[in-house]
Amino acid sequence: MSEPNSTTGGPLDGVTVLDASRVLSGPFCTMQLGDLGAEVVKIERPDGGDQTRSWSPPEYGDSGEAAYYLSTNRNKRSLTLNLASEDGRDVFRDLAEKADVVVENFRVGKMAEWDLDYETLSAENPDLVYCSISGYGQDGPHKDRPAYDLIMQAEGGMMSITGEQGRPPVRVGVAIADIGAGMYAAQSILAALFHREFQDAGGQYIDVALFEAMVAWQTYMASYYFATGDPPGRMGSKHPTIAPYQAFPTTDGYIVVAVPSPNLWPRFCRAIDREDLVEDPRFETNDDRVTNREELDAILEAEFEEYSTAAAKERLDDHGVPASRVNDMADVFDHPQVLARGMRQQVDHPTADEVEMPGSPMNLGDTPTGIDRHPPLLGEHTEEILSEFGFDDETIARFHENGVV
Repeated sequence: MSEPNSTTGGPLDGVTVLDASRVLSGPFCTMQLGDLGAEVVKIERPDGGDQTRSWSPPEYGDSGEAAYYLSTNRNKRSLTLNLASEDGRDVFRDLAEKADVVVENFRVGKMAEWDLDYETLSAENPDLVYCSISGYGQDGPHKDRPAYDLIMQAEGGMMSITGEQGRPPVRVGVAIADIGAGMYAAQSILAALFHREFQDAGGQYIDVALFEAMVAWQTYMASYYFATGDPPGRMGSKHPTIAPYQAFPTTDGYIVVAVPSPNLWPRFCRAIDREDLVEDPRFETNDDRVTNREELDAILEAEFEEYSTAAAKERLDDHGVPASRVNDMADVFDHPQVLARGMRQQVDHPTADEVEMPGSPMNLGDTPTGIDRHPPLLGEHTEEILSEFGFDDETIARFHENGVV
């Protein structure tokens, strides 16, 4: 195991992670581990590194640093390593002997072709926790199919419930299949480390699939289907079992309103000067309001069309009714709660000056989390990391000569 990450002192201080992943699901997983204080070594191809380094525009100024890459690679160090070469694979095996965790998202079977799979590496390091992230998992009839977030959202059911009724299906605005799989991978790794440390056990293999993340995230929508036999459809911002719980058009935009409990309904009606609706038998209970949703929607749409978004929100706030405008990214990252809770963060970068990014929502009372290292330049820490793992200067120079690093 390498030296602990002394810059953080976080809950995973002393845990070493070899991150052999690219693009989004794996890097998002390992960024979370880095935020928690793990020493994350990002393994990258010498000829370009992680593909997202070239996914621009946009980039930061004239730095050439793609915003996409910067978004998921903080709190890591970059080591270039040519895994297509035998020497590069030998180096990886040496690193894995001293590591706690390996994360990879190559196509199914690729790491086995290189003798870098769990069975091979765990023979030398029985305590190794090894996580593979793929589209469909390591077995099953679709294991070899390529996976893209758009396809996962469609095939996993998310697009069937996202968008407006009668309109074309749409994807959720960020790559939630990748992000969801990255979250499940991080949780699984933490569980495996806990099991290793407290159950007198060794490491283990973890198999996480983007497709299964989407299936798991169906939660209550899946339960509605199991209970009724009817697949739920698209409802836009509306909720299938709560009304009103949706966006309404105003004179200058939209107001989003949530009335999920009985005591909020009278407050809501008072806020819009429609106390008569409280006594209307069509809308007396939430069940009534869901049953008579079309009539209620027509009434409420006519009411909110008389208000600006700001005026509607002020009235609803004054009556304690949950409501919001629809914020864009500029609104979100100027939001007073975001600023008060440190969810807009900056980190100095050697070529992009100051890089801004969302903070970490993981707030532990006694062990710090946060951003301590900028997203690394390609190979920025190659010599440093190899030296820490016992490679001498002569060997490192030979690796450079032979295109290993």
